[in-house]
Amino acid sequence: MAYVFGVVLFALGICVSVALHEAGHMLTAKAFGMKVRRYFVGFGPKVFSFRRGETEYGLKWIPLGGFCDIAGMTALDEVTPDEAPRAMWRFKTWKRTVVMAAGSVTHFILGFVVLYLMAATMGLPNAVVGKPQISSVSECVRSATTDEEYANPVCRPGDAAPAKNGGIQPGDEIVSVNGQRTKTYADVTALIQNLSGPTRFEVDRNGQIVPLTVDVVRVERPVTDPANPSGPEKIVTVGSIGVTFPNTLEYNAITAIGGAASFTGDMFVQTWQRLIEFPERIPAVVSSIFGGERDPNTPVSVVGASRIGGEAVEAGLWSLFLLLLASLNFFVGVFNLLPLLPLDGGHIAIVWYERVRDWIRKLRGKAAGGPVDYSKLSAVTVVLVLIGGAVTLLTVTADIVNPIRLQ
Repeated sequence: MAYVFGVVLFALGICVSVALHEAGHMLTAKAFGMKVRRYFVGFGPKVFSFRRGETEYGLKWIPLGGFCDIAGMTALDEVTPDEAPRAMWRFKTWKRTVVMAAGSVTHFILGFVVLYLMAATMGLPNAVVGKPQISSVSECVRSATTDEEYANPVCRPGDAAPAKNGGIQPGDEIVSVNGQRTKTYADVTALIQNLSGPTRFEVDRNGQIVPLTVDVVRVERPVTDPANPSGPEKIVTVGSIGVTFPNTLEYNAITAIGGAASFTGDMFVQTWQRLIEFPERIPAVVSSIFGGERDPNTPVSVVGASRIGGEAVEAGLWSLFLLLLASLNFFVGVFNLLPLLPLDGGHIAIVWYERVRDWIRKLRGKAAGGPVDYSKLSAVTVVLVLIGGAVTLLTVTADIVNPIRLQ
């Protein structure tokens, strides 16, 4: 039951996000004086509707999105004589841009709100930010054959305690190792693993930069081969100082604002990286459909994301559930701004093309050109819609026959 509840709850969260996306378009259009004919949540047959003022509001049976019908979104749209003066295409460039970008901005706001609530109540996962702030300092470091032994060594007299003896304290944030800046704990770990002997550290302690010298020691520990993550671990010799980093970053109601803002910035960077990598991961999705191992880094559909959300709730991992919901909002928001039709970003690109074109024509002493003829772009739009549909079908199929699982 917990799994089903999680799936339904995540799907509901997606529906609410999409409905608010369209509400963003509607509210900004109304604020500028454009005529909004209809605002519906869902697609397909109508469940009910009502009219308030000049706008019809309603719900449809298929809860997979929604739409906002703004009169005259393009110059080709048919409008009545009374709608013509308020047709969207007649408004200034910046106003049309705001209206078309409002959907994505709504997703960004929703993602930030989710992250803020996480930060203020349960903290944010440090695995995403990777803040190199010390959580604890070990009494010693020892060679180990398991991760548990390495993380929790049984200390004996004479065992080395590099971090403790070097003056590192819980709460310190390591900002450099041997003069090299360390923005994340992964940076710290990567540098230390290749070192041995006295090493210069700089830590941020309550806003003050404190220089320290730590004697890095070499120990044996098990690691997973990155090229074969599902394979057996092997024992390697690495540099170690005996510190741990927090799994979760804690905040209060005030500091959560800055924490969520910083986390949002990191997620934007990761979202953009995933978008760039998206095309090269499609072959792996196809392979997984025909029995290949499903790479957890391959794209997922709404179906796959909902299944992961259900597993997260079933396992009691509410932080993962909320993080996935925030991540999806950021992804949809950024993706929707790509300058491709029929995405909002494609419409924005055309609006600014008209603006720049008319500016150049004015410099040359010519009259402004007419609105872009969308019918000439229909072939490109159809191709992009077909590609998008094919990718959606592939990811949905993969998420049904070979889904990504938490365990």
